[in-house]
Amino acid sequence: MLIFAHSRPGRTAAAQFPAASGSLDDLPATLRRKNAPALPEVSELDVVRHYTRLSQKNFSIDTQFYPLGSCTMKYNPRACNSLAMLPQFLARHPASPDETGQGFLATMFELQEMLKDVTGMAGVSMAPMAGAHGEFAGVAMIRAYHDARGDTARREIIVPDAAHGTNPATATMCGYTVKEIPTDATGSVDLAALRAAVGPHTAGLMLTNPSTLGVFEKTISDIQKIVHDAGGLLYYDGANLNAILGKVRPGDMGFDVIHVNLHKTFSTPHGGGGPGAGPVGVAERLLPFMPIPLVLNENGFYRLATEADLPQSIGRMSANMGNAGVLMRAYIYARLLGSEGMHRVAEYATLNANYLMAKLREAGFDLAFPERRASHEFIVTLKKLKDATGVSAMDFAKRLLDYGYHAPTTYFPMLVPECLLIEPTETESRETIDGFVEAMIKIKHEAETTADLVKGAPYSLPVRRLDDVRAARELDLAYKPAA
Repeated sequence: MLIFAHSRPGRTAAAQFPAASGSLDDLPATLRRKNAPALPEVSELDVVRHYTRLSQKNFSIDTQFYPLGSCTMKYNPRACNSLAMLPQFLARHPASPDETGQGFLATMFELQEMLKDVTGMAGVSMAPMAGAHGEFAGVAMIRAYHDARGDTARREIIVPDAAHGTNPATATMCGYTVKEIPTDATGSVDLAALRAAVGPHTAGLMLTNPSTLGVFEKTISDIQKIVHDAGGLLYYDGANLNAILGKVRPGDMGFDVIHVNLHKTFSTPHGGGGPGAGPVGVAERLLPFMPIPLVLNENGFYRLATEADLPQSIGRMSANMGNAGVLMRAYIYARLLGSEGMHRVAEYATLNANYLMAKLREAGFDLAFPERRASHEFIVTLKKLKDATGVSAMDFAKRLLDYGYHAPTTYFPMLVPECLLIEPTETESRETIDGFVEAMIKIKHEAETTADLVKGAPYSLPVRRLDDVRAARELDLAYKPAA
């Protein structure tokens, strides 16, 4: 229901009226409205109730299990939000001089140091404002490094077929040609294909580890040697850092640059289109090229680095220093966890994923890589079920909504047919996971006995199943009052 349905002539929210000031007499007639705007006439209470009811119809991590694979939709502690909104942080103008922002700059410097420690990198810049923004910074630094050495023939980036879609897009935006290599039957990078792909044109390899297939690259040492021996650099997509936090560091694996999705691993707001934060960490050889600003500590005085400090920097990525509020939340989360807590993140994320994977295997679901242990996520393939019943992974996903669960990621990665990429995260209890397993078992039984029931889902939501193509191509968000 639209708020216009509550509209009644003459009803107002007078307490919200702005104080009258000035006059419109000086406004040119050509800029004045001919007709009053089509706004609802409602009371303040009408507005509050309407939007509160709408919010209660949303799926969110605050109300339901949200097992989106490759997204780490975990609980965000309220302390992170409340402390980041302290007036002394919230009211600081981004253009304030360093002298008046020592507290904020100190926290940002400490966060840089924490991220250096957990990633094993020599330096960190928090300028990128999202994961894809961090990817762009990382590949731009790889390009700047090769160009600075006069090695301009390196114009290819190697990307596995299981990569996030942003990886090839980022490489292309940075002026590179993308060379795709396959993964083998166990979900690992095909080393023979990698050896055949590298050469004098190789600028680098973009890799997620653990991969989007939910497995850790067992031959990561071989991978880094092959790329480095060919003169290329290694880029680490940090979207899945949750699986290894405090256990193994990308820098120790030989990676030259990494972006960290703070809005995933470090529990800052996630979903709904933002905001995000994608700091980049670099090995020593890339330190001169880091994006600015970053925070420097000069004998206890904190200041933002400028072009004068890093003349080879790839430059500024935003008007100011990244998403300050998101960075503050990540800082507080890291301080709440401490070193031991970060180890527990990876331990429980991995435990929950392997427990859930084992329970679904027991229930008769087919795993994409049954011989591999899950990292933080795993893939179920419903191909056999679809061949037998006609029920697709999307049908399964829609039916889960009726049982009160958001669906896992569907149809990604695309090289696994009819797949569900499932990530329970470390913040979910065993009872929640068991409830999800029970719902999955019930839907599987429905698919095998009353397939049309599943194909017609969802039934319990205000909006039934949409025509996805038509909704995308003929989207209409304008309100048109009845004649």
